[in-house]
Amino acid sequence: MFVISARFFGMDLMQAFLVLANGTVMKGRSFGANKNSIGEVVFNTSMAGYQEIITDPSYKGQLVTLTYPMIGNYGINPDDMESDRIQASGLIVKEYVKRPSNFQSKETLSEFLIRFGVPAIEGIDTRKLTRMIRNSGAMSCGIFISETYEDSFLEAVKNAPSMEGQDLAQVVTCEKPYVFGAHSPSKFKLAVYDFGIKRNILKLLDTAGFNVHVFPAKTKAEDLLNDGYDAYFLSNGPGDPAPLDYAIASAKTIMDAKKPLFGICLGHQIIGLALGKKTAKLKFGHRGGNHPVVTKKQVKSKSHHKTMVSMFLVNHLVRCRLQGSTCLTIPWLD
Repeated sequence: MFVISARFFGMDLMQAFLVLANGTVMKGRSFGANKNSIGEVVFNTSMAGYQEIITDPSYKGQLVTLTYPMIGNYGINPDDMESDRIQASGLIVKEYVKRPSNFQSKETLSEFLIRFGVPAIEGIDTRKLTRMIRNSGAMSCGIFISETYEDSFLEAVKNAPSMEGQDLAQVVTCEKPYVFGAHSPSKFKLAVYDFGIKRNILKLLDTAGFNVHVFPAKTKAEDLLNDGYDAYFLSNGPGDPAPLDYAIASAKTIMDAKKPLFGICLGHQIIGLALGKKTAKLKFGHRGGNHPVVTKKQVKSKSHHKTMVSMFLVNHLVRCRLQGSTCLTIPWLD
C-alpha cells in the first residue's frame, strides 16, 4: 500500500495499522490519540453526523468505520454532542479533512479525538473494509499506532473479548437521577431508564410533552411505581441485552403493574426478553441514516446490531403510543 508522506498534509501524522481478527492488515495514518485500541469493527453509512455517531453511547466498545469518504469537513460543535464524551473505541475513515469549514466549529475532529484519548486512522479503503464486514460479519479489530507491523497486534485482536454477554449499560448509564427539559404540571410525567441514552432522544421526549425524569440503569421499578409516573421508557444502549437481568426484571414489574411502557433499540429488546422472547445478533447490524423501510415507504436512521426472534408472535406487548397529547396503552399489532 502506498502511503503519502505526513508532510504533504502539514501534520505530524504517525503510521498506523488496522488489524482484523480474520488476519487482514491495512496500513494508514493516525489522526487521533497516540494509543492502541481494540473493539468490534462496525460501519455506518451516514453522509454526515460523525460527531453524533462517535458520542452515541450505543457505540461503546466499537471501532466505527464511516463509509462516506471525507470526514472532518465541518469540525466539532458542542451542541451536537449525544453524550458528554466520545463513546466509540476508535474511528476509521478514508480521508480526514484537517481544516474544517463551518461557522459553528470550535475544534477539529483530530483535536476532539486527542482530547478524549480516542485513536483514529485514515487512508483506509473503507469500501473494501465495509464489504468485508458485510460478507464476514462484525468482528474484533484493532488500531495500532506504530511505524512497523508486529505479529503481537493480531494476537491481541484475536484474544479480545466478544461483545456477546457484555453488560455495557452499567458502563455508560448516569450515576444519579436527574431531570431534563422544561417541566410543567400539564405535562405527562415520564420515567426514563438510561442504558446509554442519546441527548437527542431526551430532547424529542421533552418536545413530545413529557416531564422527563432520567434514572440509572439499575433503578428498581418498585421504587418508581409509587411516584406517580404516567409512563416508562427504556432507552437505547450498547452491548448485549441478554445479561441485563436487572433491566428485564424492571420491565416485567412495570408490565405486571399495567403501566404504559415503551422502548427503543436496546430498550425494545429488553421488553422482548421480559416477555420471554430471545435476541439474536445480526451479521453486521444496521447503522446509518439511509435505511429503507419498505412497508412504510420511508428512509430512516438506524443503529442496532440485535433483533428479536419471532417478535411478531407476541400478542400482548404493552407499549405507549403518542397521539397528539394522549398517552395510550395498545396491544401489539401483528
